[in-house]
Amino acid sequence: MCGRLAEKGCLITGSTGIAEATALLSAKEGARVFLIGKDAASVASLIGRIRAEGGHCDSRVADLTDSAATEQAVEAGAKSLGRIDALFHVAGISGRKFGDGPLHQCTEEGWDITLDTNLKSAFRLCGAVLRYMLKQPLDANGIRGTILNMSSVLAFSPESHHFATHAYAASKAAIIGLGTAMAAYYAPYKIRVNTIAPGLVRTPMSARAQKDEELLKYLTEKQPLAETLIDPAEIASAAVFLLSDESRATTGVVFPVDAGWSVS
Repeated sequence: MCGRLAEKGCLITGSTGIAEATALLSAKEGARVFLIGKDAASVASLIGRIRAEGGHCDSRVADLTDSAATEQAVEAGAKSLGRIDALFHVAGISGRKFGDGPLHQCTEEGWDITLDTNLKSAFRLCGAVLRYMLKQPLDANGIRGTILNMSSVLAFSPESHHFATHAYAASKAAIIGLGTAMAAYYAPYKIRVNTIAPGLVRTPMSARAQKDEELLKYLTEKQPLAETLIDPAEIASAAVFLLSDESRATTGVVFPVDAGWSVS
């Protein structure tokens, strides 16, 4: 590795799938990592792996649907890291089991839980992190901080047969709008804000899809560069680029990593 995140304080939410892959890669690239995750066991396991490889990692177990817990977790992260150079907000859910689906079938519970977990958590978390970033001095490259939020290819390239989950799509589309507005406002303060939009990735959240033979066959054409679900390491590689100074002049972008989904 070439140290693309050397000595940067990186706050990452989540501890499995894309968050796990990005935390591992960030640590290898020299970052001091702070995890905020809901599942204590997976957080502890990931910390152990990072430290075993010589990386720096601390954590806080917290539910990001809780405003007080979010503020406390960010405060703990800021103290541990010294400064928050980068935030990658990965944590989110599929609301299918709560009642998400086509709008005429979507329940209020499914809508509320999905929007609260995916969108309002970004409002809470980004707000808390920005309050720290705005007080930070510029780094050696003239940047005060970088934020990367997680959207989905479904926000702008819907698939009506296998993925008719409209609350999820709405939450991920709103994250794009939020990120663009944030990027415009905070650019004069030297804070970058970008959004990553993956296709279907092999994570715990996609466990249902991984067992669906019809869907797997469909992916051979829908995600032709992978011909199956995308490996989380592919998303992690793009995320590290967007968090690093390699993308110093980049803000307000939506970065699809979808193996060709949106153009197929």
